[in-house]
Amino acid sequence: MATISRENIGLLNDRLIVKVDQGDYLPNFEKELKQLSKQSNMPGFRKGMVPTGLIKKMDGPAIFTREVVKSVEKELNEYLKNEHLNLLKEPIPESMDSFHTDMNKPEEYQFNFEIGLMPEINMTLLDNGFHFTRYKITSDEKDLDEEVKRLQKRAGERKEKEEIMADEDILKLQFQAADAEGKLIEGAEIKEESIILSYFSPEKSKSLLGKKAGYSEPVTLKDAFEEQEATWIAQDWKLEPEKAANQYYLMTLQKIEEIIPKELSEDFYNEIYPGSEIKTEEEFRKRIREDDEAHWNHESDKRLDLDIFEKLVHETPVELPEEFLKKWLKQQGKELKTEEEVAQSYPQFEHDTRWSLISGKIMRDNQIEVSADELRHTFRHRISSYLGLNPHDETNERMEGFVNSMMENEKTVNETYSQILTTKLFDFLRNKAEIEEKEITASEFIKLPHNHHHEH
Repeated sequence: MATISRENIGLLNDRLIVKVDQGDYLPNFEKELKQLSKQSNMPGFRKGMVPTGLIKKMDGPAIFTREVVKSVEKELNEYLKNEHLNLLKEPIPESMDSFHTDMNKPEEYQFNFEIGLMPEINMTLLDNGFHFTRYKITSDEKDLDEEVKRLQKRAGERKEKEEIMADEDILKLQFQAADAEGKLIEGAEIKEESIILSYFSPEKSKSLLGKKAGYSEPVTLKDAFEEQEATWIAQDWKLEPEKAANQYYLMTLQKIEEIIPKELSEDFYNEIYPGSEIKTEEEFRKRIREDDEAHWNHESDKRLDLDIFEKLVHETPVELPEEFLKKWLKQQGKELKTEEEVAQSYPQFEHDTRWSLISGKIMRDNQIEVSADELRHTFRHRISSYLGLNPHDETNERMEGFVNSMMENEKTVNETYSQILTTKLFDFLRNKAEIEEKEITASEFIKLPHNHHHEH
């Protein structure tokens, strides 16, 4: 008769010791042999008349081991169900590599499993110290001036120049792999790029001033460009950045251009905002301000949600069975992770686990759920935006046909369910929070520090 005992081996970490004897697995082993005997089709025997002894000799060891394991899994699952254990992850079997069976010597077998248990979570943080700052973003005149200039350049015309004279000059260049003296490597592919002078390193930018079309010199990406620009170029060429950085290329200047900014006019305003009927610079700047502030206030809302998320994860007391989770993480994937891989991925994994437990607790305690009607409502609005239908017309057979089809798509339902649930969760959290509004400019908002980390 099977027995299961339980012992504590660490914080929220227990070991289950499962023992099974002959009576737990042998009847099913013999039944399986007889079943296979009836089903087997083997030369020299009529179908269904293959001797059980022959089946046992050929396939018995594998069947025996399988039935032992199945009896263990059955006992373990029944135990977990009957004991109502709140497990953090799936049980981890111990020492399976050393497990051996012998069908000719049926005996008692022991299997050990480690389990991680759900921690108790106290959400007092929601009622004490749940304070945040939401930033109301305004555009100052300097920001507006820069945006107007950027739009003028975007709509402007390119004009060829005789020589390089300014940081914003556009250089049309050819690159071919070469040696340090500029001698081309045989068969080197020509790569063309249009690059603004300011993307070069300060030293290289200065040395290129005054150069004309036809000028060439050997360069490495590492020396010619700032690190980020060199990485972008290498990726554009589908090369490994580190390898490409030290390769010499013969850089040849083909053309120099400058952008002549578009003049402020009604035509320009309507080119940027078609159909807006903007007539004056004042109206144009007002529209830019509105769009800019709408964009940055959307970013501010995202920052607020991230601040709420991080505060909950880092300031809610949550005890976790770290050693158990690292063992569990090590076994995820097709191959076992190395200790180094586990150490590298564990902080983010722990961060995500904390959020999963905390958000689940909040949603359960406050009945935050998503109904089938809410899913259908979301799908109607999604379809109406594509087809121009009335999202509130539930009598539209075409609309309902699309909705029914989406409701039958498991992936679509799961993704949409998760989106709605997240929205409802953060709506609840913002309502619980004490939020102070602070007015700052977009430039100031960009410079705000991000106090997000993965240590607890």
